[in-house]
Amino acid sequence: MTLTDIRREAPPAVVARGVTKVYGQGEAAVHALRGVDVAFATGAFTAIMGPSGSGKSTLMHCLAGLDTVTGGSVQIGDVEITGLSDKDLTMLRRDRIGFIFQAFNLLPTLTAEQNIRLPLDIAARLADPALFDRVVATVGLKDRLGHKPSELSGGQQQRVAVARALISRPQVIFADEPTGNLDSRSGAEVLSFLRSSVRELQQTIVMVTHDPVAASYAERVVFLRDGLLVSDIHQPTPQIIHETLMKLES
Repeated sequence: MTLTDIRREAPPAVVARGVTKVYGQGEAAVHALRGVDVAFATGAFTAIMGPSGSGKSTLMHCLAGLDTVTGGSVQIGDVEITGLSDKDLTMLRRDRIGFIFQAFNLLPTLTAEQNIRLPLDIAARLADPALFDRVVATVGLKDRLGHKPSELSGGQQQRVAVARALISRPQVIFADEPTGNLDSRSGAEVLSFLRSSVRELQQTIVMVTHDPVAASYAERVVFLRDGLLVSDIHQPTPQIIHETLMKLES
């Protein structure tokens, strides 16, 4: 079965229906999201973009269960997360979601391998040896497993964070500006590894970025403006993304 077949047959990994998010009350209320309807395909790499203040980070936080919605619903796989208790949300994030942030968030006293295995250790689960080897190979870390974060470059640290997110085979990985602290070469490496994880591991990735070049590594880019979904581009190029952003900011 090809990756295209998997996507065609599988239900979406994440679905938002009429999602609104309001901060504050009365005249001070800020409407960050204004009824967003969007679905993210299983086994696909999708980027979320938009001008500053468009609601892109708020949307990702609501999709990932890091923030509550004011209205509407969010579903991850077959679970509607809207209204889940804090305990159930914590369990869902542990078992079904991977995270990659701009800050690498590695534990400095642990080796690269120990950092990668950390989510499984917390969940008291054993790593599948074949999957571990495949993930390490995918992100190119085989000769760095015994190194601590201080002994790794920024790009290598972020690759450890990518492997850590992949190792538990989550339903979806949310990446928030994952190349924001990296130089262009290291950023390109990390984005290539993310794209490889989609192709080789059938991973689902949703990434927030402000960088048109970073977004061009995705297969699809959705654009927000003023809390609304306003554009949706498949097979994007940096030029098309840049032109779309310019229109949204004008």
